[in-house]
Amino acid sequence: MTNLSNRKIAILTENGFEETELTSPRKALQEAGATVDVISPQKDKVMAMKDHQWSIEIAVDKHISEASADEYDGLMLPGGVFNPDQLRMNEEALSFIKAFFDAGKPVAAICHGPQSLISADVVRGREMTSYPSIQIDLANAGALWVDRAVVVDQGLVTSRNPGDLPAFNKKMCEEFAEGVHEGQHS
Repeated sequence: MTNLSNRKIAILTENGFEETELTSPRKALQEAGATVDVISPQKDKVMAMKDHQWSIEIAVDKHISEASADEYDGLMLPGGVFNPDQLRMNEEALSFIKAFFDAGKPVAAICHGPQSLISADVVRGREMTSYPSIQIDLANAGALWVDRAVVVDQGLVTSRNPGDLPAFNKKMCEEFAEGVHEGQHS
């Protein structure tokens, strides 16, 4: 098992994330020893979606205005339809995302999560996967989209859907353990 006891990871999310796409990666990171903070434009809590219905609430550890990529070793972006759509319209969130790429730090995004990466302008020339409905968006932004359970490109880990979580969590932890990737720079 990958040891992340010396790593601090940010999970950036808004309301409307897919429940298992946050809870499963967070559990995997914590079991590997990482310190994990949920960062959000929301102040106290964020609401998940499960089976197209609102589900659980997750506590927010830090408001986006108080968070800096300098404090973290990696970034994880859960999917869901509403979550990335809101993040991609938030300049603080986009700056936060871009700062990880500028520093060469690993980033993991699943399902619709890569939509935020498109708006942060960090996907050009990258091999990626995602939920099929945003395949064209990624291609139009310059990414090379492939249909695989998990894709790793210089510290950027992407997956298609909750069914890919076992492979996604494993690769995410491995990339976060490796640390800075020179090819990750935007």
